[in-house]
Amino acid sequence: MGGADKPAVTVGGRTLLDRVLAACADAAATVVVGPRRATCRPVDWVREDPPGGGPLAALDAGLRALHAKPGVPVLVVSADLPFLTRETVDTLVALDGGAEAAVAHDGRDQPLLAAYRLEPLRRELALLRTEYGHLSGLPLRLVLEGLRLHRVRASSAPWVATAALDCDTWDDIATARARIREHDTVLDEWMGAVKAELGIDIDVDTTALLDLARDAAHGVARPAAPLTTFLVGYAAARADGSPEDVARAAARAAQLARRWADEAVDTPTGASTGAPTSAPTSGDQTDADATGHQAASDRMATDDTATGNAATGDTATGNAENADER
Repeated sequence: MGGADKPAVTVGGRTLLDRVLAACADAAATVVVGPRRATCRPVDWVREDPPGGGPLAALDAGLRALHAKPGVPVLVVSADLPFLTRETVDTLVALDGGAEAAVAHDGRDQPLLAAYRLEPLRRELALLRTEYGHLSGLPLRLVLEGLRLHRVRASSAPWVATAALDCDTWDDIATARARIREHDTVLDEWMGAVKAELGIDIDVDTTALLDLARDAAHGVARPAAPLTTFLVGYAAARADGSPEDVARAAARAAQLARRWADEAVDTPTGASTGAPTSAPTSGDQTDADATGHQAASDRMATDDTATGNAATGDTATGNAENADER
């Protein structure tokens, strides 16, 4: 990428590193291997030895900085996975059966999208250090050779295969930026970006809010849609700010919008204002819809690392690439 600081490149207005950290937000501890920078949440920082020594050295440095309890799975991910989700994290850290690692497999094993049992991972790193005398510059795949693997394939978990799409070139960045703007994903991506920007973490029923916006636009006037949804959010925040508070406020506002629209249908023209109800003169023009209705179909649709276990707690994150790729 021409020497660009890849973890700082944005997709959907958020840096690649922040997108990864958001997917691992439930971790009890998170270590980022690389130069310190602003992040969306607190993390611990460490550098590999030597700096730029490659992902295996970065993984070792991350584990050394991680104070994890034995038996706790550790998620290891690179900082260039724009489509990593909590669902993928949960799938990997489940680590069912006797497996020592759960590895995303998209035709090849992805050691930087995997969850490991802590002690076996430390054992393999120690063996590699003994065998080679160092870890710098060694391929990361070596750490998998001595582990009992559970390969998570697209056939059983397609969301994990999606998360494995990394960004190694500017073309990859352009593809990721286009993908988040597709019809099926743009609203979820936008909501996630706004919540991250505002520092809130709340799951809301976007369908209910869009239905409310439609009712307000149809039954009142188009500008009523964004104003109404803002007021719903404000009302929910004044309560406890829970998803249930949002749902209650949205339901009340939707009922109000329907009552407002019903009055326009039930009330004869001029009945409430005293205006004449006679037919207009030949020079007059009447609105096709005197109530100001919009089309019913209108909708307001204004999107270095070893990271740790989001489900069970501890996190170690490893730098996916060496320093010259940043």
